[in-house]
Amino acid sequence: MRIAVIGSGMAGLASAAHLARAGHEVAIFERFETPRPLGAGLLLQPSGLAALGTLGLRGEAERRGAAISRLIGRTPQGRTVLDLRYSDGRPGDTGIGIHRASLFDLLHTAAREAGAVFRAGTEVTGFSSFQRPRLLTPAGESEPFDLALVCDGAGSGLREQVCPGARAPLYPWGALWRIAPEPEGRRDGELEQVYQGCRIMIGLLPVGDNPADPEGRPGVSFFWSIRHDGLEAWRAAGLEAFRTELARLWDKAAAVNGDVSGPDDFAHAVYRDVRCQRWRNGNVLLMGDAAHAMSPQLGQGANLALCDAAALADALADHAPLKHALPRWERARRPATRYYTWMSWALTPVFQSSSKMLGWARDLAMGIGCRLPLIRGWMAWTLAGRGRTPF
Repeated sequence: MRIAVIGSGMAGLASAAHLARAGHEVAIFERFETPRPLGAGLLLQPSGLAALGTLGLRGEAERRGAAISRLIGRTPQGRTVLDLRYSDGRPGDTGIGIHRASLFDLLHTAAREAGAVFRAGTEVTGFSSFQRPRLLTPAGESEPFDLALVCDGAGSGLREQVCPGARAPLYPWGALWRIAPEPEGRRDGELEQVYQGCRIMIGLLPVGDNPADPEGRPGVSFFWSIRHDGLEAWRAAGLEAFRTELARLWDKAAAVNGDVSGPDDFAHAVYRDVRCQRWRNGNVLLMGDAAHAMSPQLGQGANLALCDAAALADALADHAPLKHALPRWERARRPATRYYTWMSWALTPVFQSSSKMLGWARDLAMGIGCRLPLIRGWMAWTLAGRGRTPF
């Protein structure tokens, strides 16, 4: 088949690699002149690692990343709120913290080596047909494709055309982030977080290789929860005020950011809660964040995108007509994405909101839950990416 992939994020590149390897003619349309990753560190869960394994990339991701055995969250006073080990769900499980640029490079190389062709600097604005997809670009209408995959991220400009009535509101809270040198030079560790109520959440995630570091030091991804409408006030308060606040809350996070020269050293991330009644219109599919973006509370975004791509390759592998293969893919992916969409929606205000009551209830409930074997196991199973609804 002739397949168009719109967007070179994780879902787009993984899909292109799978389908080009299967012998399809794949063209990747990317609006940037040079495809590049957007974002900082991410956490590959066992589900995402298994999907990478179907491309033969798991071992290289593990080599470039940092092994994560545990998620631990504390208050500034040191009281444990959340303590989960991957092995609580399945012995031998681990996560991998990885720089987004490292994962992008793995998938980009795999797609190119498989024969996918990049059409960089080409923005797709719509479709003149969905059954035999023709893409609309500023240069005009494309040639027809057998299948088009919309993988242009949470802020997709094409989602409404595929699924009229789709909702994608911004969360009021986002995060400031940066990649810094790992203080101890370690290539493994824990995802550590500090919470003060629901208003403050700070995190440190080891990511292994840091391609931007001239000295080749391992990196750690730092993030700081912030309301969008508080961003300008944060900038106006100045760097010293931020450093003082960090030192008060968590000395390790303050040390990680000791080399910061100004507010522009931090990037600002926003998140959307995407809900689509369907992901398919004719032979055009929504995939990855374009179909089911969510807050990063459970660290599932990239993992769900990688699983989308692997499941599509599997659905097409038996050469069934598209009218059968595409519904099969959508049915296969709904249980997991529905589960994580609702779980992320429910957990977001518990970790990022202005509520004092929710923060108190979270600390109590999670502190108890982590001590009960059945609940602890379910929480670890969810963290590992194996959660799903029964329908």
